[in-house]
Amino acid sequence: MQIIISNNSKEPFYEQIYAQIKKHILSNELKAGQSLPSMRQLAKDLDISVITTKRAYEELEKNGFIYSVVGKGSFVSEQNNEMIRERKMKVIEEQLMAAIQNSKEIGINLSELHELLTMLYKEET
Repeated sequence: MQIIISNNSKEPFYEQIYAQIKKHILSNELKAGQSLPSMRQLAKDLDISVITTKRAYEELEKNGFIYSVVGKGSFVSEQNNEMIRERKMKVIEEQLMAAIQNSKEIGINLSELHELLTMLYKEET
């Protein structure tokens, strides 16, 4: 597992770590039951504070991506694909609602918005 920390990012280090580990889990690069580096080892590898890695791991655990066993370390949790899909759908809905609101404010109608969405979707695939 490779984690890259950017000093130029506006995101705090712990959020960068959180996002990258989450991505590795959701893409199945990290499998259920697989161990993560210790907080100390990750902090040493990234040349950052243990407090930072601890916060990232706490967020991952709070959101169900990992679990910790005292004295043994942190491990990837079994992922409920339906729950993940529901969370992502909620985020998509919120983003689409914002896009619709912005479109209405500048007079873009539904067909123009649909064309834009279709074009963007095709570019990504």
